[in-house]
Amino acid sequence: MHAVNRRAARVAARCLVVPLAAAPLLFAAQPAFAHTDLVTGSPAEAASESRPPQTIKLTFSDEMTSRYAKVALTAPDGEPGAAGAPQVTGRTVTLPVKPGLPAGSYTVGYRVVSADGHPVTGSYRFTVEEAAPAPTPTRTPTPTPTPARTDDASRTDDTSSTPGPPLPVVAIASGLFLLAAAGVSVAVTRRRRTRHGS
Repeated sequence: MHAVNRRAARVAARCLVVPLAAAPLLFAAQPAFAHTDLVTGSPAEAASESRPPQTIKLTFSDEMTSRYAKVALTAPDGEPGAAGAPQVTGRTVTLPVKPGLPAGSYTVGYRVVSADGHPVTGSYRFTVEEAAPAPTPTRTPTPTPTPARTDDASRTDDTSSTPGPPLPVVAIASGLFLLAAAGVSVAVTRRRRTRHGS
């Protein structure tokens, strides 16, 4: 009986030693299997904002993989509110927001993959009290038209720019006119004398 009891005690001791020896390994392995969690969001969950935010910022407990970071914003009317793709910087994912969004309840949804390859999925809501002001349209200055030149001005310019006859031509023409006038005068005088003589 004593021998049997001794063997049973030895077997029980061995069964206790193995789990105790493996316990430190289990505790040491826990951080390697820790999952990434959402630490903060901006706007935060259940927050009430006076105006729609310009960006959505989500900070996680571990660094993110840019390739597998997905963040979406749903507006109160059910339309997408994001203005582009999310940008990852270390543990923070930033999503640009469209301008001019309405007031109401917004939903932020995310699915990211941490550096250890574990996907994290979740969502939350926040509220916007007032709609964003409509953007003011920019006015392009209208160019001042150049006044057209009038016909009188163009005629004046044409007249002033037209060259007159050269001076020798004018002198010759004047001389010929004087000779013709003299000839006519001589002829008239002769006719008058002829009439009187007859």
